[in-house]
Amino acid sequence: MKNKNSVYLPIAFSLVLIGGILLGILIGQRTNGGGPYPGKKDKLREVIRFVQKNYVDTISYNTLEEKAITGMLEKLDPHSVYITAAEFHEANDPLLGSFEGIGVQFRIESDTVMVVIPVAGGPSEKLGIKAGDRIVKIDGKNVAGIKIATRDVMRKLKGPKGTQVKVAIFRRGAGNLLDFTITRDVIPTYSMDIAYMVKPGIGYIRLNNFSATTANEVHNALENLLKNGMKKLILDLRDNGGGYLQAAISVADEFLPKGTLVVYTEGSHHEKEVYKATSDGLFEKGELLILVDEGTASASEIVAGAIQDNDRGQILGRRSFGKGLVQDQLDFKDGSGLRLTVARYYSPTGRCIQRSYKDGLESYNNDYIRRFMDGEMEHPDSIKFPDSLKYKTPGGKTVYGGGGIMPDIYIPMERDSTLRFYNMCINKGLVFQYAFDYTDRNRTSLQRFHDIDHFDRGFVITPVMYADFIKYAEKKGVKRNGKDLAKSDHYIKTMLKAYIGRNILDNEGFFPILNTIDPTFNKAVNTLKTN
Repeated sequence: MKNKNSVYLPIAFSLVLIGGILLGILIGQRTNGGGPYPGKKDKLREVIRFVQKNYVDTISYNTLEEKAITGMLEKLDPHSVYITAAEFHEANDPLLGSFEGIGVQFRIESDTVMVVIPVAGGPSEKLGIKAGDRIVKIDGKNVAGIKIATRDVMRKLKGPKGTQVKVAIFRRGAGNLLDFTITRDVIPTYSMDIAYMVKPGIGYIRLNNFSATTANEVHNALENLLKNGMKKLILDLRDNGGGYLQAAISVADEFLPKGTLVVYTEGSHHEKEVYKATSDGLFEKGELLILVDEGTASASEIVAGAIQDNDRGQILGRRSFGKGLVQDQLDFKDGSGLRLTVARYYSPTGRCIQRSYKDGLESYNNDYIRRFMDGEMEHPDSIKFPDSLKYKTPGGKTVYGGGGIMPDIYIPMERDSTLRFYNMCINKGLVFQYAFDYTDRNRTSLQRFHDIDHFDRGFVITPVMYADFIKYAEKKGVKRNGKDLAKSDHYIKTMLKAYIGRNILDNEGFFPILNTIDPTFNKAVNTLKTN
């Protein structure tokens, strides 16, 4: 009896063959109007016809095509990817700086779509939709109690500008469902979470990505901070996964003198392109600290690398992600797209910070776990760079390539045994959930807080409220046991206040409170104060 796996070998070979030649056809058709084998029989179509005719199950051409592209790109590098038509807008909207929809932040709560906060000036806010409203129906169809996914809600609420969507809303205190017909509009999205004065003379900007609007957002923020007396700046790029190359160059330009090298790119089929700072920078001389961590990637690392390599400022935190590859996007008529790595980028000293992916995609994606297990999150000594990846800045400082940006001031991940109760509550989402429920029950009284200063001074986590939280945590299986709980209690109270602040004031009510218990942020502030 034959090995049953041998029956499928021709099919497996066919699928591999598809993956091996498909990209050549796609790019060849785009560049010269023909396939990779001019004048010869089209092997790709022949293989697909063979698979469709002979495969054990029914399989469509489009399915074969998408699987082949995805599998083939995975073998090139970790950042060349195929984006299906269904996923295209989800992948691109955050980088465009806007999308078209109804303008609400929402979350699924108890199997119900709850409005967290309407976007200021958006179509929902203009109609009177409020934070805490439950969306029960969309276009007459029930969306409550049916286990609907967040992605599906987004698809129902998003749509072209000028189109309409009908929603039925449950609101506390209202006897019946409230019906709204919302005309969709362009909804702005922001790459800057917040910009504010931490202390006299010290400003803070936090970016979550590098989009089409980032340069203007940062420029405007710097103008406002300078008007408020900023002399020193903390630029927070932690967990910033990157975005547009040009946005990163424009942000770095704000801090570097005219003519200073920011970055250059080069690839086998792309000539070397050099990007230098212009005379447009608003903060070219003040003291600058940049915060990074293992989630800081790509465009964020371009900014951090340009600042570090030019001796313009200091980098604080932990080693960054290590993505030094540049992608170009190919759009298809069916709404899907392909992002292909076309070049590497190099920091001003000539280093490429892309970490190795020679061991495959799974190993590459498990790098965070490896860093944690090796002790790097607590001790930088475990990081070893070969001498061939050492570079010198103009000021004589040693920097490294081949594995992210190494900070000038290392901040270990906080691991404190006295924070066990806090960590368990955070990991189970109890602090977030309690704050959400508290805000929902007390929304009317909380509306008296119109800005962060008023909220910070006037809202306190009382002993009664904290005792209620402890009872809530115990019901959820987390008991407040052990000794030295003062720090854990302080952290939980701060996080409760921060989340409640976010629920009523968005990020302006969140980060100024959260940052008070952030070791990296506090180290940055103390460093600037002592310099």
